[in-house]
Amino acid sequence: MKHLLTSTSAIALGVVMVTPASAQEWDMKWGGYHSAHVGFVSVDSNTAAHVGADFDGVDVYTEAEINFTPSVTLDNGMTFGVNVQMESTNNGGGATGIDESFLTISGDSFGKIDLGNENSVGYKMMVSAPQIDGSIWINSPSISGFIPISTGAGGNLPWTFRQSAISAFTEVLGNNDVPRISYYTPSFNGLTLGISYAAASNVAGTGANAGNNFGVNHNIGVTDIFDIAAAYSGSFGGVDLDASAHWGTAENNTGLAGTDDPEVWGLGATVGFNNFAFGGSYSENDNGGLLPDEEGWALGLTYDFAGPWKLGIDTYQGEYSGTGAGSGDKAEFEAYQIIGSRDIGPGVTWAIYAVYAEGSVNGNAGGTFAAGTANTEVEGTLIGTSINLTF
Repeated sequence: MKHLLTSTSAIALGVVMVTPASAQEWDMKWGGYHSAHVGFVSVDSNTAAHVGADFDGVDVYTEAEINFTPSVTLDNGMTFGVNVQMESTNNGGGATGIDESFLTISGDSFGKIDLGNENSVGYKMMVSAPQIDGSIWINSPSISGFIPISTGAGGNLPWTFRQSAISAFTEVLGNNDVPRISYYTPSFNGLTLGISYAAASNVAGTGANAGNNFGVNHNIGVTDIFDIAAAYSGSFGGVDLDASAHWGTAENNTGLAGTDDPEVWGLGATVGFNNFAFGGSYSENDNGGLLPDEEGWALGLTYDFAGPWKLGIDTYQGEYSGTGAGSGDKAEFEAYQIIGSRDIGPGVTWAIYAVYAEGSVNGNAGGTFAAGTANTEVEGTLIGTSINLTF
């Protein structure tokens, strides 16, 4: 399968390149977003690491990124471009602060190729519960900016990135912006298909974002990551429908006893009518015994008032399950949010929200979760406000 994908991608690139075209002017675009949150949080925890800790009070959280997206459209209609995303807070971009960096090739009848450090088609095409600008995104790891649920902050849950216990937007074994090639078909009456391939699950074994593999030994580690996805978007008599499905897998060449190939899959849909949007998703990470198995679902409802205000309510529910000797180990994540958002100018919104989130470990006899977290709970209530700029 991997040889077929490599061959067809090479053919597609060759077809694109053989058409003569004269050079055109580059469109040197850039943009980004900056979301600044101020919140009051109240936290209760009984983990061993939090003994004597006091997390109550006011804090500030920032989510920001600057994107450079220069492109050129040739006389043959093909567009070539680059997408480089720089983390404004250097949070998630590694030592250099660069998050994603990839080349794009696109055309109306050709579709699109992404080539470089980028997420898979399954991640990018996923549809989940509708969200309102300015939220703390409980359908993502962002809530950890205020509530210390993750084990890295002394909490009780493995805050494994791109996995379904904390987010609908998942990857095989949680791999992120690894060197990857993805192809998206043109839209056929609202239906788009996608396929991705990555040689390895991290960059030179570091898990960094933008970077190169420096050669991949396909007999070691987790390799040959494939993802496929389908998404649909259409309208029928005043009803808007968006839906998606994806599946991915990789080869487990770790040699670890009792482990298998990891897989991921997810389904999601939203329906919009009369200024309402309602939807949700379900996803699973079967991590083949290399990490705890995870599953999660989201549900949300938003309403767009006639004026500048929008209102939303949503929840995310996730579960971890141990494997092998720890098959009885269980942990759960749950979060609820209500939010109001107001447009106050071009690319500027103000939001107020309330969030409750909780992480609990119900069993750890097999040692799946961190020491000192068995039968523990970390819960927090957050009242926050945000200013959100998109430019």
